[in-house]
Amino acid sequence: MSMPFYVSPEQLMKDRADYARKGIARGRSVVVVGYDEGIAFATENPSAALHKISEIYDRIAFAAVGKYNEFENLRVAGIRYADLRGYSYDRSDVSARALANAYAQTLGTVFTTESKPLEVELAVAEVGATPDADQIYRLSYDGSVSDERRFVVMGGQADQLTARMEDGWRAGMDLGGAVSLAVAALGSHGEDEPRRIEPGQLEVAVLDRTRPRRAFRRLRTDAVADLLAAGA
Repeated sequence: MSMPFYVSPEQLMKDRADYARKGIARGRSVVVVGYDEGIAFATENPSAALHKISEIYDRIAFAAVGKYNEFENLRVAGIRYADLRGYSYDRSDVSARALANAYAQTLGTVFTTESKPLEVELAVAEVGATPDADQIYRLSYDGSVSDERRFVVMGGQADQLTARMEDGWRAGMDLGGAVSLAVAALGSHGEDEPRRIEPGQLEVAVLDRTRPRRAFRRLRTDAVADLLAAGA
């Protein structure tokens, strides 16, 4: 007669967390950074079709690292949530905070009840009328949420990239400066000398507070190249 196999709840949660962290660390990092006229998003992504940065609603965007199929399902669910809330109440009732809470519930439930956690890390950002009104939320695989200021770095070598962002970030940066800093941070990790990431290998988007309703704008390769040249 075989003895039943027992794993303590603490060990089970630790194993799930380690599994999720390893999966997320394999992905290329995403940087979300505030600038004078909005919030910028940048990641190294050679695919023109599989986006890691997307619009969710009028002034809300989403960025993710980890397993594409898992965060794509979350992106679609977020759009449905926002559309339903805006239709049922008012467009102004759709907020990044409410969306982040909904994502946190989903991630937390999967982490505690399913055999495999979601290998994703998310950022939900909402651009306000002023920089002080901007909101950036970071969500971990276990459903924990943090309210961030200035910038967020997710995935890959997040600690190294965060240190690089800390050194270079300043209040009132323009878009060129913000994108240049984000791209320099993305190219700074690893044992080699800092890499120069070509504009065609980047996915860059912004939430532009000067736009009247839909603030999200995806930047083309030539526009990214111009910003990097201006911010150098």
